[in-house]
Amino acid sequence: MAALAVVTALLVTGVGTYFWADSKLNHENVLASYQGRPAAGKGTNWLIVGSDSRDGLTDGQKDSLHTGSDSGKRSDSMMILHIGDGGNTLMSIPRDSWVPIPAHLNTDGSGRTVPATTSKINAAFNNGGGRLLVETVETNTGIHIDHYAEIGFAGFVGIVDSVGGVDMCIDQAISDKDSGLNLKAGCQTLNGAQSLAFVRQRHQMADQDLGRMRNQQKFLGALAKQAASPATVLNPFTFYPLVSSGLGTLIVDDDAGLTDLGSLFMAMKSVTGGGGKSITVPIGNADYHTSTGESAVKWDPVKSKQVFDAIKNDTAVP
Repeated sequence: MAALAVVTALLVTGVGTYFWADSKLNHENVLASYQGRPAAGKGTNWLIVGSDSRDGLTDGQKDSLHTGSDSGKRSDSMMILHIGDGGNTLMSIPRDSWVPIPAHLNTDGSGRTVPATTSKINAAFNNGGGRLLVETVETNTGIHIDHYAEIGFAGFVGIVDSVGGVDMCIDQAISDKDSGLNLKAGCQTLNGAQSLAFVRQRHQMADQDLGRMRNQQKFLGALAKQAASPATVLNPFTFYPLVSSGLGTLIVDDDAGLTDLGSLFMAMKSVTGGGGKSITVPIGNADYHTSTGESAVKWDPVKSKQVFDAIKNDTAVP
């Protein structure tokens, strides 16, 4: 019942509003069938992707948000959210994970097949978008992805600002030149620009991207708590901007709707509230030197399989 709280609140505001909000979602066919795709497991698995797409940002916003002006999109973060009776789990996947990437059609429209290769998992999203990333994640984890959600920089900032900011407690002061972030230690409310910089900055952390993923998990839990609250959904001054600036830039799979997003928000909220776990794919080597001279992340083959099997079977994650 708790997972339907957001939709219930929407229905209170009117059925017409519900369908208007649902129509704002951008659907994309990313969960395509392919030979050898893992069978559906127990529970529901979301692949959540934060992309560095600059779509929707003006030149001035790109400058003030320190995003740069690169075209296209790459994954800035990716996580699997498992929702099940055995407990909810939010698992981050390092974007530099060194994994096999399946053969796929070239996105240039030539119809040419790009052969399978081994590369950083971020290359799957960069070269083949959400569909190839889903297949790559499923192939390497054995976890069937039931739903997909992707949001770019503009949508992220819009969601945070529309809910009035997100309350965060910062352990130590942060001053990061690359992201433009300057925060004092202590509890405070972060606006959209500050929030984007917070989840992107990594240079102050000894473990760089791995530390950044911990911040991303912490922030998403706080955002879910704020966005899923009746105070947000029932207030037209927050709800309508949330839908227009947030859901309007969100890309989801063809079958995902508001009820599914309500379940996602509630699950993320429960994870940070002690009703689940926040983890990272078990790492065997965080500074793996590849044959191409790159520094990448290698998963621990034994421990990661134990985690993946627990998610597939909806049992306690080790």
